[in-house]
Amino acid sequence: MKKTVLIAVLLLPFASSAVLASEEIANKSGCMACHAKDKKLVGPSFKDVAAKYKGQGDAVAKLTEKVRKGGSGVWGPIPMPPNPDSKISDADLKTVVEWVLRGA
Repeated sequence: MKKTVLIAVLLLPFASSAVLASEEIANKSGCMACHAKDKKLVGPSFKDVAAKYKGQGDAVAKLTEKVRKGGSGVWGPIPMPPNPDSKISDADLKTVVEWVLRGA
């Protein structure tokens, strides 16, 4: 077995648990009340967000700021409320934003 395949197989359980942890944080923080992974609800799907920001080097910083401050007009007329650190910590927010950008 090649080294890269072996490493991928060994790391698979950790990747799966990281994905589950990211989704759990998104659920716990209320993100999933307005967003879904693959369909529009009140806000855009996470897959649509990932596609819009694909290849943008500053996407994590941009989306983190948007989530923190809230806003409107990018995805339609319904505003996204701000999400203070009392609702989701900086570390959890970064984890969720990175997960979203990977295609959730």
